[in-house]
Amino acid sequence: MTVKPPTLSALADLTGGRLVALGESTVPGGAGDVLVTDAAIDARSVAVGGMFMAVPGTRAHGASFAGQSAGSCVLTDGDGLKVLRADGVQTIALVVDDCRAWLGPVAAEIHGHPSRSMTVIGVTGTSGKTTTSYMIERMLLDDHSVGLIGTTGTRINGRAVPTSLTTPEAPTLQGLFARMRDEGVTHVVMEVSSHALVMGRVRGVDFDVTGFTNLSQDHLDFHPTMRDYFQAKSLLFTVPQDPGGVLPASVVCVDDAWGRELAETLDDATTVTTTGVAPASWSVDSVEIGTDGVQHVTVTHPEAPGLPDRPFSFPLSLPGVFNVANAVVALACAGQAGIDVPTAAPKLGDLHVPGRMQAVTVGEGDARYPREFLALVDYAHKPGAVAAALTTLADQLDRAGHGGRIGVVLGAGGNRDHEKRPLMGAEAAKGADLVIVTDDNPRDEEPADIRTEVLAGARDIADSRGVDLREIGDRADAIRASVTWARRGDIVIVAGKGHETGQIVGDTVLEFDDVAVLAQALRDRQDRQEPTR
Repeated sequence: MTVKPPTLSALADLTGGRLVALGESTVPGGAGDVLVTDAAIDARSVAVGGMFMAVPGTRAHGASFAGQSAGSCVLTDGDGLKVLRADGVQTIALVVDDCRAWLGPVAAEIHGHPSRSMTVIGVTGTSGKTTTSYMIERMLLDDHSVGLIGTTGTRINGRAVPTSLTTPEAPTLQGLFARMRDEGVTHVVMEVSSHALVMGRVRGVDFDVTGFTNLSQDHLDFHPTMRDYFQAKSLLFTVPQDPGGVLPASVVCVDDAWGRELAETLDDATTVTTTGVAPASWSVDSVEIGTDGVQHVTVTHPEAPGLPDRPFSFPLSLPGVFNVANAVVALACAGQAGIDVPTAAPKLGDLHVPGRMQAVTVGEGDARYPREFLALVDYAHKPGAVAAALTTLADQLDRAGHGGRIGVVLGAGGNRDHEKRPLMGAEAAKGADLVIVTDDNPRDEEPADIRTEVLAGARDIADSRGVDLREIGDRADAIRASVTWARRGDIVIVAGKGHETGQIVGDTVLEFDDVAVLAQALRDRQDRQEPTR
C-alpha cells in the first residue's frame, strides 16, 4: 500500500505544536514542503527524511542524542528544545507540551494510520496475555493473515520478526503495523501491558476488540497501589487509544473482583466466567479431562450471529482452570471480531505456547508425559500465577492417583516489585513438596538479598508442611538438583523465565534457556542411568 507521507506543517497542525528552526537549518519553501517519511525513538535508527522523537528519559533527555540522527526533524518538548540549542544541533524542531503523549498519534499519521486498515485485538491482564493471544492467533491463522505482538516476540503468519518489549514503543509499534498492513495482514493480536498504557505506547492504535484476563499483584514497583494498577489496565477499555477512533468491543473475565468492577464500568461488555461467581455472557458448564490430558470444555454463550443455539464443546491442549479462562476469553474476543467460533475453537486442541506449561523431554515418548516424571518450564513469576500452576499440577497428580510429588524451582526478578517476593515463596511452599529458591534475573540487585526475601515467605509454611526447602543460587545447579530429586510419577516445574533465553545480571545478559538447561539435566540423568526409586 502506498502512503503519502505528511508534511512537517501538517504534523504541527495535528499536535498544536510550534516549529523552530535551529542553527543554520533552513526549510526551502517552508515547512509545508518537508515530507516526514518515518519516525523512531532511537536516534541512530532515524533515516534521512525521518523524525527523531526525543522524549525525557530517566537518566538524560532524548534530545541529547539528536546529533546521532540523520533525520530531517525532531519532535520534542520545551526542555528538549533547550538541549538542542545548547548542543548546537541543526534541525527543525516540532515542539509540543507532552511529546510522549504524541509519539503514537504522530507515528500513526506518518505511516498512514495502519491499524485502521486491520482488525486489531488487544489483550491485557496480569496473567494469561501471551497464552490468550496465542489462542486467538491459532483460531485465526488458517483463514486469515495474522500478526502477533507480545512477550514472546512479534510474528507475521507464524514467522518471527525481531522486536523488544511486550508492547514496543509507539514509533516502533506503528512501523510494525505498517509492515503488517503492507504484507497483507488482516488481523493483529497483541498483548498490552500496563506500562504501555501509562507510557502511551499504544496511543494511535485503533483497537477493534479488547480482552481482560485477570488482575493480581505485580508491577507494584511501577504502580504505587493495586488501584493504580487497575486504573492503568482500564485505560484500554475506557479511553479510545486512537484519538480519531471509538471505544472497542470489550471482553472481560469476571472471575476476580477487579474484572467484575471493570465490567460494571463498561456499557456493553461481553463477560466471561469459569466459576459462576457472577452472571456472564459466556460461562463454562463443564470440563472433562481425557486420558491424553486434553481438556474438553463445554460453554454456554450469548445469542449472536455465527454461534449455535445451544452450548458447544471444544478441546484444549493446555492444562489448568486458568487456561480454561484464557480460552473462553479468546473465544469471546474471536466472536467479537466476527470469527466463526464453533469452527475455530477445535484448533485449541493442538495449541502449544513457548514457556507456558511447556513439557521438556529427551529420547522417545510422549512430550507431555516423559517416561519417569513430568518436567515443565513455565513463565509463572507472580504469586497468583505460581499458585495457579501448582494447583493445576496437584489436580493432575490427584487424577493420576499414584502419590506423585511436585518440585518447583523459582526466583524473583531484581529491580522489580519487592512485595511479591515473599508471596511467591509462600505460594510455592503451599503447593510443592520441594521448593528450590534460585536466581531469576537479578539485574542490579544482590542476588542473595532477593533469595532471602523469597525464602522469608516460604520458610514457616515449609516447616509446617514438611516441605524440602533449599537455596541454590546458581539457576542451572538448581534445575539439576530438582531433576536429581525427582522419581517416577513426580512433576518438576521450573518457573519464572519461561520462553526467555537470557539471564540479566547487572548490565549483562547471559545466555540462559530454562528449556535447554532442563533438557540437558534430563539427558545427564538418563546417561547416568539412575535407578528409578
